[in-house]
Order: sequence, then C-alpha cells, then structure tokens
Amino acid sequence: MTKVLIIDDEEKLRTLLARIIGLEGYEVIQAGGCKTGLKALSQNEVNIVLCDVKLPDGNGVELVKTIKEKYPLIEIIVMTAYGNIPDGVQAIKNGAFDYLTKGDDNNKIIPLVKRAIEKTELSVRNTRLEKPVLNLHTFENILGKSKVIHDAIDLAQKVSVSDTNVLLTGETGTGKEVFASSIHKAGKRASKNFVAVNCSAFSRELLDSEMFGHKAGAFTGAVKETKGIFEEADQGTVFLDEIGEMPLDLQAKLLRVLETGTYIKVGDSKTSQTDVRIIAATNRKLKQEVEKGNFRQDLYYRISVFQINLPPLRERTEDIEIFIKYFVYLYASKMNKSINGISNSYVNVLKKYSWPGNVRELKNIIERSVLLTSGDEIGTESLPLELIHGTANTTSASGMTNVLDLATIEKEHILKVLNHAHGNKTETAKLLNIALTTLYRKLEDYKIG
Repeated sequence: MTKVLIIDDEEKLRTLLARIIGLEGYEVIQAGGCKTGLKALSQNEVNIVLCDVKLPDGNGVELVKTIKEKYPLIEIIVMTAYGNIPDGVQAIKNGAFDYLTKGDDNNKIIPLVKRAIEKTELSVRNTRLEKPVLNLHTFENILGKSKVIHDAIDLAQKVSVSDTNVLLTGETGTGKEVFASSIHKAGKRASKNFVAVNCSAFSRELLDSEMFGHKAGAFTGAVKETKGIFEEADQGTVFLDEIGEMPLDLQAKLLRVLETGTYIKVGDSKTSQTDVRIIAATNRKLKQEVEKGNFRQDLYYRISVFQINLPPLRERTEDIEIFIKYFVYLYASKMNKSINGISNSYVNVLKKYSWPGNVRELKNIIERSVLLTSGDEIGTESLPLELIHGTANTTSASGMTNVLDLATIEKEHILKVLNHAHGNKTETAKLLNIALTTLYRKLEDYKIG
C-alpha cells in the first residue's frame, strides 16, 4: 500500500490532511518535525512526503535536499503558509515534486499526491525492474508489435540521429515521454542531460523560473542565482511536455531560444546562451489552438519540423496482451506475489475496452488486479465494475456470455471484494475506492449481511 508521510508541527492540520489522504486508500504516517520525520522515513517504506516549510527544528526546504539525497525515489510536496514563490522554486530545485499553499489548496492535494505517486512508480520501475531486462539506451523499452507503433518507432529512430526539433502528438497516456527519452538516448547528445518539464504542472511564475532560471534578488527571497532547464540541459535535450498549456508570453521567450539560442534569466538584463535540442509533446490539436489564438503560429512551425503521432491503445489492440503480461510481472514482483497465469476471459475483457486513458489507464487497472488477486491466476473478478459493465454485452464478470444488469454486477463485485478482504468492511471500501458510508448503504440495499 502507498505510504504518505506528513511532516508538520500543527497537529490539527496534520490530522485534517491525514483524513483527506487516508480516505483515498493511502496509509498515512505523521511527524511533527525534521528529526521525527527522518526517523519515520528510516522505519517505513514511504512513497510520498508532504512537508511544511517552517518546522520547529529546521527548514522544510532544506529537509527536501536531505531526504532526496538519502531516499531519491521518494517524491516530496512542500507546503507553505504563504504561497511563497522563492520557497517553492528553491524546494523544487532541491528535488521537490511541487509545492502548495496550506489551507487554500486542500482541493489540489489529492490530484497532486496522485501525480507524485505516478512519478515515483515510474522511478521504481526503471531502477528495480526495467534495467535488468531492457536496454534503456535504445528503443527496446517501447513495448508493442503492432504496425502503428512500429511505424512511430521507425520515425523516431530516423530523427534521433539528427538535431531536428520533434513534436510528439497523441492522447494522454500514450507514452510520449518514453519516446522523447528514447530519441535522446539514441542520438549524439545521449551523454549530456535530458531535462523534462511538464508545462501544465507549474504556475506561470514558477514555469518562467523553471525554464530560464533567475538571478539573485530577482524577487523577494531569491538569495542566489538559480539555473533553469535550458542551462542545465546545455548540449543536451529539453523535453517540454504539455507544451500547449504554456502561457503566450513564455511561448515568446521559448521562440527566442529556438531562433537565436539565447534567453534572459528572470531578473537579469543580459542574455545567456544555450545549445539544446527540443522535443515537445501535446495532447492538444495545436493547429486549432493557433486558430483560436492560444498558441503562436511561428512557434508551432518551429517545434513541429518533425511530427510523430503516437497511436491510442484502442488502435493497437494486438499490443494489449503484451502490456498485460509485462505489468502483471511488474506489480507481482513489487507486491511479492506469485502469479503464474492470466485467464483468457480477463484478456478478452481488456481487449474490448476502449481505453480512453491509454497505457497509463491499463497500467493502473492491472496494478489493482494484482492487488486483488489472492491465487496464482488473474481473472475477471479483479476488474473494476465499470470496465466489466462496459463489455457486459459479450462478457460478464464471471466470464459467461450473458447480459447482467448493473445492480447484479455491482452486488457480485462487492461480494467478491468483501470475501477477498475476509469481511473487513474498511479494507473493502478502500479496495473499491468508495467511502465507508457508501459501502454500508450498498450492503443494506443489496441485503448483504
């Protein structure tokens, strides 16, 4: 189970955050300061840390650096009482995943935690599982045998040997960052840095500093000069994910980098030089965004010299079974489970689903299935209700070719999960990802004792 550590000396706030995060099914650990927080990290396999800036025995921004040095796979979200931009910038430079304002951003906590978990899972996968079986310096880490994915790989291999800017397009979850990293590692800049930034993950001010860096004194709290990604990636590659979300004024600054190789740091008056290759990605239709005035036409032509469209999973159904086997192996290894088989009905249900979230959604579904499987074979009983119902016209939860109404499927699914949890209703609610009160109401409706 994912573990989240909250480090804050305000007990009431800790309790509130713990309740919010705990309701999502995560295990929450609490600490009141730097010392107790580090002790908790040494005693638990923590995945995510939420850390206050001002602590009684230290500074949260500096604690970020300490934690990342000792536990590089842990992602850290810094909490500040004032939304202080310098603190946020420095925390991210020290290795934090992101920052948020205490009290005002409670609605942002869960989406932020989920994004951080996704990133740490990717890091764990790369370090523990992929390295022994995949050559990360080629395109071999891109799974699939379908023609559409091989066509995309072929284009990526051809452009990798040049310095041409690349625009990766396609729906969310199709693997754009994997392609970007492979292009970099197969090219002549492979020995230099590959630096990625998600343009939708930062405020306008933070993205400006993240991209171009800032001078000491550029704003309150900017006590020292800080590098941006164009300085860190000099001679290497910059990957701009979700470039369609970039504000127009920063698009103008990016265009200058592409045209002249120069930029101006925040708070500086002189230009800096950089030599980088740019790979951008978007799930938006940038031509339409240009027509709407949301994206600069001149920048679009600069970044789209060579476009590669990554196909959605529903257009490469022959690859789904490959992903299933890979992700089952991945999560069974993580959870120390011995799973030797996958039922044909399970594979068939997943092949018939439309996968709006693509590979990322498939990965999440299989992680859930591995968690729910107590035997040595994964079957359809481990699948979410809505996915089973989406293919119920041909395959029901039990694998039979008949039509079941939604209430019947839901009742059967609750019974199976309740049985898996040995009657523990709190655990059942967590596995179903619903509130405990909702579970009790459904048990009453379906007359389940």
